[in-house]
Amino acid sequence: MSFEEYAALARQLAEQRRAGEQHAATESARRRDLHAAVDYLQQRLTAQGHRLDQLGRSIRVDQPPAGSAPGGPAEAAGWPGPPSGSGSASGSGSASGSGSASGFGTGPSTAPGTGDGGSDGAAGVPGRAGVGAYPELPAGEARLALPTAVSPAGVGVPAQRAAAVDPAVELELARRMADEADRHGQQAELLAQRPALLPTWSPLARAVAVYAACGAAAGVLVLALVLASGVGMVDGFTLGAWICAGLPAVAFFGGYLVLGRWGRPAMVTGTPPRYLPLGFLICFLLVPMAYCAYLLLVRGLR
Repeated sequence: MSFEEYAALARQLAEQRRAGEQHAATESARRRDLHAAVDYLQQRLTAQGHRLDQLGRSIRVDQPPAGSAPGGPAEAAGWPGPPSGSGSASGSGSASGSGSASGFGTGPSTAPGTGDGGSDGAAGVPGRAGVGAYPELPAGEARLALPTAVSPAGVGVPAQRAAAVDPAVELELARRMADEADRHGQQAELLAQRPALLPTWSPLARAVAVYAACGAAAGVLVLALVLASGVGMVDGFTLGAWICAGLPAVAFFGGYLVLGRWGRPAMVTGTPPRYLPLGFLICFLLVPMAYCAYLLLVRGLR
């Protein structure tokens, strides 16, 4: 080997070494960035979880207990076999053994069955009558059930679909989902800060509407009392007491309770205003005004 060839080979090796070091540095920086992004996303998801828990407690939503199964204990109690332990292992072993014996047709099974030499499978378990251990599918559905790859031995095995996953793409998708969760969380907070009764109205307008509605309902009762007084069922003192004090007080306390029950947001700091002087004025003026309007209407018609 000449000196020129040796020098060219040395330069090539040096370039390959520098390229390898540069690639290793780039990969290390990429992994550091990925780890930093994962840590930031984990902190963000933890903060979102705490915020959702706080929101659930504010709107009085009970969280399901951890580790609860969808079927519940009733479904587990309905199964006659043991829940865990050696009983489950022996049960699975006997089921697999009888299934293999009956599936390949090597001979009659020794497990208790229907008496014709075949095993009942799951149907043989008490309480599970009419249920087969291995439900049969039609030929077309059986072929479409799982993608299979034929080995050289001619035995069909499930095809493995291994796809390369890019961590950066997955982190970007997770970040977008976290942004979407933040947006929905903000919308939920805005909705939780609105009361169920007239959510788009201001607190003052809502209070005026509620007290006015309660006063109008009391005015209808005033008209009923006036009609009852006209036929002699109610005397004048009782009618005056209900018009001046009774029905206005009922209307006022009714509006107060309505604002406290349906006019209070799910998430609110402190006590929302109920405008008690305004409600007192509306109720104690609207009911007598309804009686005066009734008297003027009757005299006008006469």
